[in-house]
Amino acid sequence: MKRGKFIVLEGPEGSGKTTQVAKLARRLGEASYVVRVVREPGGTAIGEQVRKVLLDKENGKMTVGTELLLYMASRAQLVHEVIRPSLDEGLIVLADRFLASSIVYQGIAGGMRAGDIERLYHATCGDIEPDLVVVLDVPAEVGLSRVQRSFDRMESKPLAFHRRVRKGYLALAGSKRSRYAVVDGSKDPSEVAEAVWQEVKRRVLS
Repeated sequence: MKRGKFIVLEGPEGSGKTTQVAKLARRLGEASYVVRVVREPGGTAIGEQVRKVLLDKENGKMTVGTELLLYMASRAQLVHEVIRPSLDEGLIVLADRFLASSIVYQGIAGGMRAGDIERLYHATCGDIEPDLVVVLDVPAEVGLSRVQRSFDRMESKPLAFHRRVRKGYLALAGSKRSRYAVVDGSKDPSEVAEAVWQEVKRRVLS
């Protein structure tokens, strides 16, 4: 059986990832592709429990190292329980965040070394790599202003941190152009969806 495809949507807080994942999943379904949608952190029973710990504002003393290990624990469970089996079945796996989030949030913005993060990933998750990572780019202030609820622990980090996150995503995408695409996430959601779809058609489905 032909291996499936793995597409990840990334970006700063409030960049519209969840909305665009839903739009892309619907469009792929209309094109007769079988899609499995996952999110990080979470996506499994164990991962959802880890998610609660990571995003709980009561855990404000959490270190970056602890944060990384918890994200990677959730990711490892998701890869082994859902992503790898789905790819083996020939499905398209569409993820709301993946490894790039750790490289940017805990690495570039948080101060940990990207090489250490990648080694931990391969040790716990194996060799699964996205076929395409679409970064939805928005200024930090714009993204945070879109969050229509009280901020979780990650969203509550200082504005300077979120600005580093944005710069980190752009730097990462610029260094890995063969696998990454940047889409302006500040536009109307329908325009963003069309831009994402064109990247997916050109770079994954062609």
